[in-house]
Amino acid sequence: MNLFEHIGRYILMLKSVFARPDKGRVFWERFFNETVEIVINSIPLIAFLSFFMGGVITIQTASNMSSPLLPDYTIGYITRQSTILEFSPTIISLIIAGKVGSNIASEIGTMKVTEQIDALEIMGVNSIGYLMLPKILSTTLFFPFVIIISIVLSLIGGWFAGVTSGLYSTEIYLLGIRAFWEEDQNDLYYALGKTMVFGFLITSIASYYGYYTKGGALEVGRASTKAVVASSVAILLANYILTQLILI
Repeated sequence: MNLFEHIGRYILMLKSVFARPDKGRVFWERFFNETVEIVINSIPLIAFLSFFMGGVITIQTASNMSSPLLPDYTIGYITRQSTILEFSPTIISLIIAGKVGSNIASEIGTMKVTEQIDALEIMGVNSIGYLMLPKILSTTLFFPFVIIISIVLSLIGGWFAGVTSGLYSTEIYLLGIRAFWEEDQNDLYYALGKTMVFGFLITSIASYYGYYTKGGALEVGRASTKAVVASSVAILLANYILTQLILI
């Protein structure tokens, strides 16, 4: 199957995903369970990565600032902008694509090859909507809150790395964090907006590869790998397109 056939089948799948749920109570129960499983359980990993990557960004920025014409608070400013514009929304989304995307593709793929999805269809349940809609909505709606946590912890990590290594004082770093915020605050809305797009892509693409898995356990593993690769590529393409449309 070529790329255009995959895209066509993916679009047809999305039409079934957003059909009205058969039972509202069941949908909301699955929605909250998926929110915990996909979003809440990802916070520890994201927090760990964000804190230390914030420190790395700060140290690398400071090591490349050799010009005496640049004020000291520039380090905090660049750390803030790098974190908001790219690190937290894009890099964290790529990491989540590997963690969450592979889990979703494996879960749905296993249900497919063990004929559990066929059983749902026999009972008259819209299996696509039942399995995928709670995952897609929970990630799309709540993933931006996780990215806010990532941004905050990244900036805290930058402060910790800079202060403990003697690169600057707390006052200088905070001055850089606050610098030009009135002109740049729309960058935060841009970051959270594209995060919602990334969350949608991660869960919908992973669900697609899992749902159309055929064969046995080996094919489930391959579907999981394809889901991670495809969602990562989609995130990078979407990032480029959204940057062109919004920032330029």
